[in-house]
Amino acid sequence: MEKLVIIPTYNEKDNIRKIIDAVFSLQQGFHVLIIDDGSPDGTANIVKSLQQQHPGELFLEERSGKQGLGTAYIHGFRWAIARNYDYIFEMDADFSHNPADLIRLYEACAVGGADMSVGSRYVKGGRTENWPWDRAVLSYGASIYVGIITWMPVRDATAGFVCYHRSVLEAIKFDAIQFVGYAFQIEMKFTAWKLGFKIKEVPITFKDRKEGYSKMSRGIVKEGILGVLKIQLQSLFRRYEKRHR
Repeated sequence: MEKLVIIPTYNEKDNIRKIIDAVFSLQQGFHVLIIDDGSPDGTANIVKSLQQQHPGELFLEERSGKQGLGTAYIHGFRWAIARNYDYIFEMDADFSHNPADLIRLYEACAVGGADMSVGSRYVKGGRTENWPWDRAVLSYGASIYVGIITWMPVRDATAGFVCYHRSVLEAIKFDAIQFVGYAFQIEMKFTAWKLGFKIKEVPITFKDRKEGYSKMSRGIVKEGILGVLKIQLQSLFRRYEKRHR
C-alpha cells in the first residue's frame, strides 16, 4: 500500500532537510512530495539535492509564487491519485507535527477502519506546546466555533495533520473547494463528513515552530470565521452523495 506525505513549503530552508530526513528515518515506506511555491530562499534546491539519496521516494513540484495552502494540497492530491497512492498525508514542514505520528495516523485508517484520520490537539491525550496564550485561545476558540456552526463531530477541525484514504479524495470535487487558507482544512473535513466517510481523531502534541516564521495572518483568520458560515449555509442547498469504501 503506497503512502505519500505531502509537505507544502515557502521559505523553509531551515527545516526542509531535517523534516525529509525525519520522515524517511521512520522506514515505514512513506514517500514524500514537496510542493514549493517559488521559495526565494532556495528551499527547492535543497530538495533537489536530496532526491539523489531517495530515488523514486522523494518528489518535488515547483509552482510560481504563493498560491495558497489549499491549492498546494489539491495539487498534491491530484498528483497522488494519478499515481495510485492508497494513503495520502498532509503535514507541515516546521516540525509542529511530529513525523513519528504519521504511523499512528496511518494505522487509524489502515487498521482502525477510518477513512480519514486527524492529528488532534483537542481530544483526550492531545495538547499544544510552546504556544503563546493568544494563539492557543484563538485556535481552541475556533474549534468550538466550528462545532457550533457546522455540527461536525470533529474536535480539531482546523488541524493540518491528516491522513486520507484515496477513496475520500476521489469522492471530493476539488473544483468545488472554495478556500485556500485557514478554512480549507475545515472545508475538507466537512465535505468528507457530509459524504459519509468515517473520521477518527488521533491525539497529538502540536509544537510551535522552532525555525522560520509562522504563515498565520489576519486575512487567514478572517477567512476561517466567515468561511465556516459560508460552508454551512451552502451545505443546506447542496446534495451530498453518501459514499463508503
